[in-house]
Parts: sequence; C-alpha cells; structure tokens
Amino acid sequence: MPTTGIPAPNYQSLGYDRIFVAVDGTPQQELVIQRAIIIAANNNAELFIGHVVDATTLETAGSYPMELLPTLEKSFREGIAPQIAEAEMEPQIRKVELIVRIGKVRETLRDEMINQIKPDLIICGALGLSNFRYALMGSTSTFLSRIPGCDTLVVK
Repeated sequence: MPTTGIPAPNYQSLGYDRIFVAVDGTPQQELVIQRAIIIAANNNAELFIGHVVDATTLETAGSYPMELLPTLEKSFREGIAPQIAEAEMEPQIRKVELIVRIGKVRETLRDEMINQIKPDLIICGALGLSNFRYALMGSTSTFLSRIPGCDTLVVK
C-alpha cells in the first residue's frame, strides 16, 4: 500500500485540544455551552468561552454612558457563572477560561480571541437573524465557519 508521507490518523490525533465557544447572551447559549462542555470533556481539551459586548449597537444609539459597559460585562459574567462552574468541575477539561471583551463582534472575536487562542474547534449557536438583517450583515456563525485552520460546530 503506497504511503503519502502523512501519518495515519488515530483516535488521539482526530480529537480536539483547544475549543473556543462564542456565546451571545441569547437563551440558546446554555445549550451551546452544554454541548461544548461535553465535547471538551470527551477530548480532554482546554475550553475557552468568549463573549463580545457589542459596542456597535451602543454606538448607533448616539452617545451612551461609559459606565454602562462595565455593567453589561458584569451582568453577563454573573449570568454565565453557573455554566462556568459546571465546566470547571469537569475533571476531563484541562482548562476553562471566560473571555469578555467590548467591541465590534466579528473583529473582536477574530482578533482578540480566536487569533490569540488558536483553537482547533469553534462552537457557536445559530441565532436566526431575519432575512433582511442576514442579507445586510451575514451571520456570526457563517463568519466563524470561515476561520481557517479549525472546524466549526453550529448548534441549532
């Protein structure tokens, strides 16, 4: 049998080592995180959970109080705390890290999270934008599925 110079895959080499989960604060995020915890545990992987407080929405409203941003971040962290604790209690997950940033969603996800973490799997939800909004902006899940060098799982 001819060889291609590429080692034959085995169970360990087909698994994931660094998993990034993009969450958006919607009710679906709990399902997305649950799926990520299972996959991270099954792969003995590191789990990074990222959220971007969308500054674009606030900017389009005109001027906004700067003290609102830390309040939004704190509120998100408190709301997700039970899922983070659940992930941290899972002995098969090597590391759990929550990353919250403020900015434009796509650029912040790419530049400040994904490019830094270099995951081999990205997990996100499918929010289900209206046809009009999708035509103008596309979807975050579609954007994430185009990140080179890693697989993407869209949870519906």
